[in-house]
Amino acid sequence: MEFLDKIKKKNKNKVDEDVLLHVKKDRRSLPDVPSVAGKRKLTDRRGGMEESEKSFKEQTEKRQLGIRYLNAYEVYVRIKKDGKKYSFIAKSFDVSMTGIGLKVTEMEKNILENAQDIRIKFHVEPGTLPEGFEMNIRTGARVTRTTRVHPGRYQVGLIYTEDLAEYAKKKKDRYILTMSSALLFFISLFILLMRSESIIYLKYNSVLYLYSIIAAVFLLSRYLFGALYRPVKIDPDFTPGVTVIIPCFNEEEWIQRTILSCVNQNYPTDKLEVIVVDDQSSDKSVEKIKELIEQLEESEEEEFKIKERVTYMVQPKNAGKREALAAGLRKAQHEYVIFVDSDSFLEPYAVRNLVQPFKDPKMAGVTGRTDVANTYTNSLTRLQSVRYYIAFRIMKAAESFFHCVTCLSGPLSCYKKELVMENLDKWLNQTFLGQKATFGDDRSLTNIMLRNYRTYYQDTAICSTIVPNNHKVFLKQQMRWKRSWLRESFTAGTFIWKKEPFAAVFFYIGLFVPILAPVIVIYNLFYVPLTRYVFPTTFIVGMVMMAMMMSTAQLFLRKSSTWIYGFLFCMYYEIVLLWQMPIAILTFWKSTWGTRMTTNDVEYMEKKKKSRKKKHGSGKGTEEEKEKENI
Repeated sequence: MEFLDKIKKKNKNKVDEDVLLHVKKDRRSLPDVPSVAGKRKLTDRRGGMEESEKSFKEQTEKRQLGIRYLNAYEVYVRIKKDGKKYSFIAKSFDVSMTGIGLKVTEMEKNILENAQDIRIKFHVEPGTLPEGFEMNIRTGARVTRTTRVHPGRYQVGLIYTEDLAEYAKKKKDRYILTMSSALLFFISLFILLMRSESIIYLKYNSVLYLYSIIAAVFLLSRYLFGALYRPVKIDPDFTPGVTVIIPCFNEEEWIQRTILSCVNQNYPTDKLEVIVVDDQSSDKSVEKIKELIEQLEESEEEEFKIKERVTYMVQPKNAGKREALAAGLRKAQHEYVIFVDSDSFLEPYAVRNLVQPFKDPKMAGVTGRTDVANTYTNSLTRLQSVRYYIAFRIMKAAESFFHCVTCLSGPLSCYKKELVMENLDKWLNQTFLGQKATFGDDRSLTNIMLRNYRTYYQDTAICSTIVPNNHKVFLKQQMRWKRSWLRESFTAGTFIWKKEPFAAVFFYIGLFVPILAPVIVIYNLFYVPLTRYVFPTTFIVGMVMMAMMMSTAQLFLRKSSTWIYGFLFCMYYEIVLLWQMPIAILTFWKSTWGTRMTTNDVEYMEKKKKSRKKKHGSGKGTEEEKEKENI
């Protein structure tokens, strides 16, 4: 029995290993950093125009084409040579948007060389190339290089007749765009017709039907303004000084990748510094930080002055994320500060894109787009991937249309340092109902900035982050977010009415619709059927249409196989996440983190342990372990 209990406990705590894209490591540590001494150009490897001759959009596209992903596909090869036909199956060892590397025998290598016609066929599995490229590939190719790796074994590099981005546009994307556009139109029309019916029945139940009309108008407005939104274009001459601050706590697995992504930016080296602040991690985070910085100093110091630009510090004691950010702020040398979570990875042009909206003197803060790095780990991460993309590309974009983004998200946000320093004490010492606020630091700081200034969402400033792949951790994270959302939304409600009228109206609608949603669901799905014996067909169809709109928007914008998870997320929200709202309302004064042992979590655990001892006597070790699991 004891053995079976151990097996059950092991299975209960089992967490899926995160699945990320396997990118082939560049021979250079910082391949995207502009050369200070002019020793090399960013396009040297592939040739072509120098970056000074190309727009930043072209540079970004060229870089994406050159990235190689380590994937072992089965590739069916057909060849015509000297009037004969040959075919065989080979394994790939790396793949890019422009070509593929194959492992072949000496005989297969000889057949491929000088072949008049080479056709290849393979299937791109989800998660092996960037999202949206999962499809069957049938294309022509030609040999560019051969390398002997072992006696009788060779690696052959092939270049496609057209890159995969162009191939996808012709073979897949145009059909997806046509289908998803039509679906979005008919779903929107159907929702409008349903809500026009609600106007007719308004006199029978004014509260219920008014809610349904307001909710539909709010949702459709988000998609409308999100579609009208445009990011600020890059001005090559606008490169203000920027300090990237990375607060770290027990993030040994991802911290090196995060730091490297922040240093490897296409941005003037004399205007970018990176500060890592460790908040007394109990794992090997500090060792990992030190190890990477030393490696960079050894390999890139002469060219990029790493010692001056990349530093780290360890807090005297664990004081929380805000204090770690504040420590970095006090040390920052530049006029703008970028906050990056320790499990978030920046794209090489993220910083350059992120600062562009600050050309507006009234701009106080800008957030970038956060994608999910571990999308294809399991169904839960796929749900979150769609939710993240729609939340940023639609919801934040709609707010940004009015320069009124209500949450500059923690994974990637930029602020004017001067404004943050002016309000630092207020932010650090924020309390709510007598308790110090420990989470919701991003929403809290956004409120401080938004009160007197503008905030913006820059869709071209992209980072990716690791999301929970375990339901228990995910639900704790969502509860924490709902509590901070409630606290900071009511705070924002005291001044948002002074902003642009449309922004203010939609903010208040967006505040009360989720709060009232559980009551509306109970009324429609339980009260009406039980008391009036009427099946809630209209309500269920309405929910399905809203869910289909989210899925279709994902399909239209990303052309990804994850689109169906938008529908599934909405169902998951109605069944599970929706019912966290009443609990959050009743417990939104709590300041425990929930997913990691912060100071408040430790105090909360100690209080519960003392209470248990008083009630049941001295606690057992197993009980203490259960308590730690609950926190």
